[in-house]
Amino acid sequence: MTAAAPLGEFPFPPEPPVMLDDSTLTLDALTAGVSVFQRRDGHRFSSDDMMTAFVAAEVCPAPTTVLDLGCGLGSVLLHLAWTMPAAALVGVEAQAVSFALLQRNIAHNDFGSRVTVYHGDLRDPAVRARIGGPYDLVTGTPPYFPPSTATDALDRQRAYARVEYRGGVEAYIATGAGALADDGWMVLCGDADAVHRTSAAAEQYGLALVSETVVLPRAGRAPLFSVWVLRHRDAAGHAGCATRRVALRDEHGDRTATAKALKAFSGFAER
Repeated sequence: MTAAAPLGEFPFPPEPPVMLDDSTLTLDALTAGVSVFQRRDGHRFSSDDMMTAFVAAEVCPAPTTVLDLGCGLGSVLLHLAWTMPAAALVGVEAQAVSFALLQRNIAHNDFGSRVTVYHGDLRDPAVRARIGGPYDLVTGTPPYFPPSTATDALDRQRAYARVEYRGGVEAYIATGAGALADDGWMVLCGDADAVHRTSAAAEQYGLALVSETVVLPRAGRAPLFSVWVLRHRDAAGHAGCATRRVALRDEHGDRTATAKALKAFSGFAER
C-alpha cells in the first residue's frame, strides 16, 4: 500500500495570501441551479466530479448529513447540496486558493445555512476532530497519482489536485472511515488502476468495497477513472464487489445513455 505523505511534505513553497482576480476566473454552470467560479487556467470541475455526485445520489439519495473530503472549489459538495436539499453538508479543503473559491461559491449559491467548510489537511487530527461525525454519506475525489509516477503541473492548484502530495485514497479512507455512520456510505473517485489500493485500505480501516463503476471516455478505450462505494463491513454484508463499466461516448463518438443521465442528473435538458 502506498503510504500517505507526512503532514507538511510539499514540493512548493508556502502559499501566498489569496487574492482572487476576477479577470482570471470564469463563472460556469455546475447544475441547472448552481454556478461556480473557477480559475480559467487552474483546476476545473469535470466528469469525475459529476460521476462521483451521481453515484453518491444513487446509493444514498436522502442523507441527513454529508461530508466531502478534499472538496476543492466545491463541485461535488455543491452538486450534492443542490441535489439533496434536506441535507446538512460539511467540506474540508487544504489549498488556500481552492478554499477561497469554495467560500465564494457557497456564498454565490446561497448555501451558507446548510454548508460548513473547514480549511485544513484532512490527515490532521485537529481537522478530523473539527469535522466530527457520524455522517450518512462521505464523498471524496483524491488525487490520482503518487508523486513518483506523475509529472507536476506548472500550476500549483492543478498539481495538488493531480498528485498525492497530501496523501491519496488511503488518507481519504482513513479519515472517512472515522467519520462514517455505522450504516453510512462512502463514495470515492480515483485512478481506475488504484482499485487494489482502495480495497486494501478499506480492509485496513474496517470497510468493504461494495461496488466499482469504471468510466471510459469512449467505448473500447482505456478507463478515465473509477468511482468506488465503500461501507462498514457489518453494513456491507457478504455480497462482494459489484463492477460495472460505462462509457461517455459510444464507438461512433456519440453520447451514451450514461452521459445523458449525467446531464439530466444536473438538471440540464437534452438538446
